[in-house]
Amino acid sequence: MRPTATLLRRAAIGACTLMLSLGALAQEPPAATAASANAPAPQSVESSDQNVPPAVAHKQAAEIARGDPARWSREDFSDAARVANLRKEIGAALQESQGACRSQPKAERAACMKQARDTYQQDMAALRAQIAAGR
Repeated sequence: MRPTATLLRRAAIGACTLMLSLGALAQEPPAATAASANAPAPQSVESSDQNVPPAVAHKQAAEIARGDPARWSREDFSDAARVANLRKEIGAALQESQGACRSQPKAERAACMKQARDTYQQDMAALRAQIAAGR
C-alpha cells in the first residue's frame, strides 16, 4: 500500500474511532456520584449535517456546485498536491469531530475536544514524519 493511502486510511480510521468512542461515551451510564445522580443522562451523538458549522456547510455547498474535483477522477502525483490534500482531509476530520463535541453535554465536551485535538495532532505528526521520510 502506498504511504499516502496509508496515511489517508489512518486519518479515516482515527476519525471513525473518535466518532465511535463518542457514541460509546454517550451511551455509558453516569458514575454513581451525588453530582451525576442529578445530571440528565447523556444523549448519543449522531453524525449529521447539523454537526457541521454553517461556514463549513456553505463552503461544502459551493464545492458541490462546482462538481466533482479532478482528484476524484485522476490522481495528482505531485508530492505538494498530495500533502495539501492530506492536510485538508485531516483538518476536515478535526472540524467534524469538534462539531460533534459541541453537541455533547458541557461536562463531556472538554474531554471530547481534547481527544479530537489529540487525534488531529497525531495525524499531522504522521504526515510530517511521512514528508521527512521523503515519501
